[in-house]
Amino acid sequence: MTSSLVVGAEAEQDISHAYSWYEQQRAGLGREFITCVDDALASIQLNRLAYVKSYKSARLALVRKFPFIICFLFETDVVDVIAVFHGHRNPRRWKSRLR
Repeated sequence: MTSSLVVGAEAEQDISHAYSWYEQQRAGLGREFITCVDDALASIQLNRLAYVKSYKSARLALVRKFPFIICFLFETDVVDVIAVFHGHRNPRRWKSRLR
């Protein structure tokens, strides 16, 4: 079942910062990162229950090829992406975004 997907402002900012960092490392790498994030978001949108609850009602999805994790919540048919963070960062940062 396809859900509506809402990427929150803080998650958008997370993606933007990571994109900029990867582009500085190598031209085109930021675009590759965005493509992998988009693929993960599409998978979440189509199959949100496939991802395990990690903390409270938050679920996590890995981004292919990059050490990033997408944190999301969902109610009925709306998926709310609250964070896109590096896997080695302190999870306290995204946990504070939970309602």
